[in-house]
Amino acid sequence: RTARLADRLCVVRNMAHEDLDHGTAFYLAQTGRYHRLRSANPEPAPTDFPSLASVLQRVVASPNPLQNPVHVNGPAEVPNIIGAGQFGGLLGQSFDPLTVGDVTGGATPLPSLNRHMDVPSQRLRRRQSLLQRVESAARRLNDLTLGNDKQQLYSQAFEILDSRAARDAFDLSQEPVSLRQQYGLNRSGQACLLARRLVEAGIPLVNVIWNHNNRGQDQDPTDTDLYGWDTHNDIFESLQKHLLPRFDQSFPMLINDLEERGLLDSTLVVCMGEFGRAPLVALEPNFAGGSPGRKHWSWCYSIAFAGAGVRAGSVVGASDDRAAYPVDEPFGPWDVAATIYSALGIDPHAEYRDLFNRPIRISEGRVMEEIYG
Repeated sequence: RTARLADRLCVVRNMAHEDLDHGTAFYLAQTGRYHRLRSANPEPAPTDFPSLASVLQRVVASPNPLQNPVHVNGPAEVPNIIGAGQFGGLLGQSFDPLTVGDVTGGATPLPSLNRHMDVPSQRLRRRQSLLQRVESAARRLNDLTLGNDKQQLYSQAFEILDSRAARDAFDLSQEPVSLRQQYGLNRSGQACLLARRLVEAGIPLVNVIWNHNNRGQDQDPTDTDLYGWDTHNDIFESLQKHLLPRFDQSFPMLINDLEERGLLDSTLVVCMGEFGRAPLVALEPNFAGGSPGRKHWSWCYSIAFAGAGVRAGSVVGASDDRAAYPVDEPFGPWDVAATIYSALGIDPHAEYRDLFNRPIRISEGRVMEEIYG
């Protein structure tokens, strides 16, 4: 199915960077910046650069709950801890993107959105006012910055609770069962369906975490929903039986559904990982599995774009004859970040201010003009 999408994809074959472990490479993909550590698996920290979603909230502030970015099927665990780079970081917790977890249940995936119908908006606002007074008193006793962060998070939650349109956008049970089946009744498939609903509702940026744990097969090899793409061993079995069939169902369905609803021309779809796999096959003794796989490889890998005016049916860049290194000037995750910001109408070379009013350039990359027609 994905092969039949080739006329709608732009494949970039010369991506490269210098980080070889999931945690910090994922951070690089989510922020467009190298972590202060290299090839490591750090936990999230207040000193992290903010995610693209967080920068968007900072630069284009909106009181409308349907104008703020959302992460779906997260937070990502890389490899077995919640990965850095998905949160507000230097901007504070109030700029953490709204994160939705497992949506396979079908009902509204955020329990907090299920407001009791016997609580009218006026009563909800009175509760919010009371909470604000309590928080105001607490801030006089505790750290002011933390208090402000918590207050903004509460305000965002109340806005969603009080918006029927916002609650409906997250409710997969409103979709026909047949369409849900076409996407795939699994975490990644239903996450793609929710992403389409959110785009349709006007959410400016939706980040689908395809596999919430990149080595979940180590936890339970019988649970296909846990399988991740970190295929050091058993790569052929994992790809053929678990990973590729799901991708080959859900990703094309997302593209086709966006196109049929007239959304693809205005939506930039980016399909990418934190790096690629080595151009050799070998058995790695330090990982589970009894057949060969492929280790991490960041010096050359491919990503794909669709929609929003990209050069459909094209290939940008090239690798050598072993797919080991680019033969021309490579792109990096910082360039992908700049391209996404530009598609959102944000000047990637402008600045924003962090919690301490320090100026930070939005992106160090350049817009990938080569992907456009």
